[in-house]
Amino acid sequence: MAKDTTPATILHTPYADASRSVRHVFVRDYVTLAQIGVWDHEKDTTQQVRISVDLSVQEDRQHHGDQLDNVVCYNQIVEGIEHILAEGHINLVETLAERIADFSLQNRQVIAVRVKVEKLEAVKAAASVGVEIERHRIS
Repeated sequence: MAKDTTPATILHTPYADASRSVRHVFVRDYVTLAQIGVWDHEKDTTQQVRISVDLSVQEDRQHHGDQLDNVVCYNQIVEGIEHILAEGHINLVETLAERIADFSLQNRQVIAVRVKVEKLEAVKAAASVGVEIERHRIS
């Protein structure tokens, strides 16, 4: 899992920052089914989750040239989420968030990631419950 060793005194990384050549790539409110949960009634079924991923991406000094190979592709993030979910049951939303952060940080252009995982059916009186994490590349 991604280990965030960023000191608590450091402010959150802005997700887009022209002065640092950082762009913001995101997947917002991706709703899918997941085998997730620790309770017995969650073990043999799927439930809806909503996932949002925000990436701080270091822009290459050279222009992207309007070529997909030169940017971080949001579709690859979605495919990564789908691959993680296809691996089987996950107990905790925290674990899912960490796995998504780990996957995202494998791309060397990604310098920070924020992942929000929400279970949409876990608590009847709530629209959603879940967790949000932020992880940074440690150089």
